[in-house]
Amino acid sequence: MRAGRKEGPPVAVTIKDVAKRANVAASTVSRVIANSSKISPGTARRVREAITELDYNPNYHARSLVKNTTNTIGIVMPRSAQSTFQNPFFPEVIRGITSEIHDKDIGMYLSTGQTEDEIYNEVVKMVVESRVDGIILLYSQENDRIMPFLLEKNFPFVLIGRPSAQLDQISYVNNDNVKAGGMLTEYLLLLNHKKIGFIGGNENSMVTKDHLEGYSNALAKRAVPFREEYVVYREEIKEGGQEAAIELMSLSSPPTAIIAADDMMAFGVLRMIQDMNKKVPDDVSIVSFNNFMLSELSTPPLTTVDIHIFDLGARAAESLVDLMYSGNKDIQHTIVPHHLVKRESCTVWN
Repeated sequence: MRAGRKEGPPVAVTIKDVAKRANVAASTVSRVIANSSKISPGTARRVREAITELDYNPNYHARSLVKNTTNTIGIVMPRSAQSTFQNPFFPEVIRGITSEIHDKDIGMYLSTGQTEDEIYNEVVKMVVESRVDGIILLYSQENDRIMPFLLEKNFPFVLIGRPSAQLDQISYVNNDNVKAGGMLTEYLLLLNHKKIGFIGGNENSMVTKDHLEGYSNALAKRAVPFREEYVVYREEIKEGGQEAAIELMSLSSPPTAIIAADDMMAFGVLRMIQDMNKKVPDDVSIVSFNNFMLSELSTPPLTTVDIHIFDLGARAAESLVDLMYSGNKDIQHTIVPHHLVKRESCTVWN
């Protein structure tokens, strides 16, 4: 070595170096880093091998400065976050979201609005003030103002649920809720129930509408009359289930089975039925949706539809990261499967 020669700093490996080593485009490397499902397993493996060989470390902070990004996503909750977090659906779906974004150093910004106007204004600020790079909406209802605003601004977002319109313009992750509602109804019909009550959540929410459609379709298929008095709506969780049970069981011809909007509402129904000195399932069968952990521990254990809440969140986050950072602008529609979990809250009606 020549006297006085100084070793320079190591040359940083760039994404272009990785792309050259793996013989792919730089955008493909970005997608692999973002864990995009659009990349074939073989290509992803080749890119990851190149990343390891070159000891490439993505500098997320530098990338955010260059691209004027925040490395933060907005999570838009239904109104009244306090009551929302009483429902295990939302912590679980957020757990799924964080499973996808944690290793990417992406943070979350949760909405806290108590009214629809407050939520809308908060979303406007997220976008206009560049607080987030993309948004996940955790609910969908008719006459919603948020999705049209995000479409107008061409802002990346993914919906967990089904949009009421503009399906071809909106990326979403959902269950087949019409099929799920029909499956529960069909199950009760096979148990010889003809008087089946339906307790929906928010009447304007798309998941309630889809469950009701599945319910009515299954009744029609078996030539069982649809009775308006058997359909009630409650937005509250446990208290709503109790009130709905009173309304249904006070009918002159009460239902012999009840479908509840989710497990938490079903717990309220169970409690009220027991307070009426009736037994589940001997006097009334009860089924619901979501398969929360507590549904297995209720008395009796609850028959419910497992909608794989964690997967809904994880797939939504994966789709949003793809939209935000990979350059892929393709609209993505993902359907997460569901299945019936039979427990002890139903019996054959004689």
